[in-house]
Amino acid sequence: MRYGVANIFDVEEKTAVVPLRDENPTRITPYVTYGLIAANILVFLYELSLGDRQLTQFFYSWAVVPCQLSNMCRVALPASPFPEWTTLISSQFLHAGFLHVAGNMLFLWIFGNNVEDRLGHVKFIIFYLACGVLASLTQWFFSSASSIPSLGASGAIAGVMGAYILKYPQAKVLTLLPLGIFITTVRVPAFFFLGFWFVQQAFNGLASLNAQANVGMESGGVAYWAHAGGFVFGAILGPLLGLFSEDDEF
Repeated sequence: MRYGVANIFDVEEKTAVVPLRDENPTRITPYVTYGLIAANILVFLYELSLGDRQLTQFFYSWAVVPCQLSNMCRVALPASPFPEWTTLISSQFLHAGFLHVAGNMLFLWIFGNNVEDRLGHVKFIIFYLACGVLASLTQWFFSSASSIPSLGASGAIAGVMGAYILKYPQAKVLTLLPLGIFITTVRVPAFFFLGFWFVQQAFNGLASLNAQANVGMESGGVAYWAHAGGFVFGAILGPLLGLFSEDDEF
């Protein structure tokens, strides 16, 4: 990661299996998806202009810090200038490194356009932000006393993936697959690619609970519960907002 402080944050997991594109055309221009990608990149460019100390202050002010949300921090930490709950939204546009933002935006680029196509522009932005908020609250539920900032778009994007797997389980995803020193591509159904991703997040989330119980201390890393929670809430909210509706609402 680019930042010396980034290792203390709950961020997005990296995977060796990388999606390149899906074979699932859309009927509309996904303006909201493009706008979200642009907003995330612009915020990241701003982060690059900050020194390490300023960056740490920025993250503690605008990322979700569970103990601040619970009002149970043991030490004074930098706080958001706005009500603490607003970090549930602002944290969705923060990233802790090049690979973090690149990986998240790649997944949003591939899967976001089709979900926006089905929900329409307005419902999609509501859906996206709601999934991000609920994903952060899921992570908060399992670590409400943590002073480690949680940031990134992965929870919201996991919600997009949860809706996508329901609507397009058979859509083919062109995937980059490393095989030792060789790299190849394979076309796999979305239900396999995204389903495997979800199972991995849920399993690692359960493992992290056991690790915390045994070690008795916090450590930064991947916010697995935010990922798993976002995915589940996306699968719930998508149909409620018209994912399977035949009406075109753009």
